[in-house]
Amino acid sequence: MTTLVVCIDRDSPVSTEYPVVGRSSVEPLITETGVEDPEDSRVNCLLEGVRVADELEAEGSEPLLVVVGGGTDTVGTDRHIATQVEDLVETYGPDSAIVVVDSADDEQLVPIIESRVQVDAVDRVVVRQARDIESTYYLLKQFLADEELRKTVLVPLGLAMVAFPILLIVANSTTIAIGAIAAAAGVFLIYKGLGIDTYLSRLPGEIREALYSGQVSLVTYVVAVGLSLVGLFAGALGVSDIEDPATFVLVNRFAFDSVPWLTAAALAASLGRLLDELIQREGVRSAYVNLPFGAVAVGLVVRGFSAYFLERGGVFDAFRVTRTDLGIVVVQGFTMEAGTRLAVFILAGILISLLGVRVATYVSRTDIESELAE
Repeated sequence: MTTLVVCIDRDSPVSTEYPVVGRSSVEPLITETGVEDPEDSRVNCLLEGVRVADELEAEGSEPLLVVVGGGTDTVGTDRHIATQVEDLVETYGPDSAIVVVDSADDEQLVPIIESRVQVDAVDRVVVRQARDIESTYYLLKQFLADEELRKTVLVPLGLAMVAFPILLIVANSTTIAIGAIAAAAGVFLIYKGLGIDTYLSRLPGEIREALYSGQVSLVTYVVAVGLSLVGLFAGALGVSDIEDPATFVLVNRFAFDSVPWLTAAALAASLGRLLDELIQREGVRSAYVNLPFGAVAVGLVVRGFSAYFLERGGVFDAFRVTRTDLGIVVVQGFTMEAGTRLAVFILAGILISLLGVRVATYVSRTDIESELAE
């Protein structure tokens, strides 16, 4: 059983008569080709042909190593190779063939050989260094074909490259230009890292669904946004009255004035979500029940600490309870120290938090609808 091991050698750098038949004739061709151009991948193709022939011989087959090729014109070379294969088939009468190629151009000749003799296998030889380059090329090609990756990487990179010379011209400072681009890149990374883009893409659909389904939380969320804006405005007004420019004092003053409004905003949003759970489900999860209590508890604790620091910093006077006459009960006026006042706020926050846990535990064990029916 004769098997042709066909190495395709188009536009060879050496002048020789094709086809080259037999290992004894191919080995000098390998040396001559390697000396002429050591970087040529066809040397590896010819060596692979020798290896395949040795492997077939070890298995008991009768391999015939041949090299076909020659010529520089594409059409003329292909027709010349077809004639060579026909002559080899007619002379040696092989049962099958194995084609060894080292490029995509050479692989295009496989159908020509296959039409003359049965081709059992095609051995593609890729040099390791070339494989790395080829892999990089296909990775880049795949990257450029992915629309999401292009938007995420190429667009910000392009904007940074356009913005940098503009900032240099406007600001006339390399430090400012680099700082501005770094800040923009940081904002973009936070935007992508926190998934804000995903949330914003889902937001219109969620709002539309909330409008159609009549969710109470949609209204309470709007109320919460309004209360939050009021809180931020109140905090800004409080900071504007501070004469001491110390950052710590400014932060605590802002927190003291804004926390009640922000707590009310969190309370409105959590109550709306809780009502939606009660309406849409047979029961309610304990986390939604505990959320309003947690918002109030956190608000009390934050306000207590900010008041303590402001009082110790001399921004506020000591808290004084005036004398109150309730008829049966008379409350004498007294001054509450800063530490005592802070302890009261912390204790109130803990008690409200514990109350929320107790109510959430009770609700999670009770069927709300059955309780209301009773």
